Amino acid sequence: MSSPKIASLSWGQMKVQDCSTVYKDCKVWPGGSRSWDWRETGTEHSPGVQPADVEEVAKKGVQTLVIGRGMSEALKVPASTVDYLKRQGINVLVLQTEQAVKEYNALAAQGVKVGGVFHSTC
Repeated sequence: MSSPKIASLSWGQMKVQDCSTVYKDCKVWPGGSRSWDWRETGTEHSPGVQPADVEEVAKKGVQTLVIGRGMSEALKVPASTVDYLKRQGINVLVLQTEQAVKEYNALAAQGVKVGGVFHSTC
């Protein structure tokens, strides 16, 4: 299974290739994607992305996980989340969302088993 390309990104809207859903925030992995609903884990901009937010994608066999912190990088990523992923043997990239999508798409195009969690607003 290959990782689906992020087909488009604009403020508050993301589209994943071969998926009709328009996401605000999303999780993607080799062979799939879904909405990232922060209420599932009680996530807020601070302290930010929790290990529980990335666990689902980490378990999909990804080599690299890209975290998009938002257009203005308002979403924090604590060291505990990065450490959790590294302990799973997963490379982690934490970037502003537009840069995160570019990096994610480049890795997917190279055939890397890449996953992502992306915040498309602030």
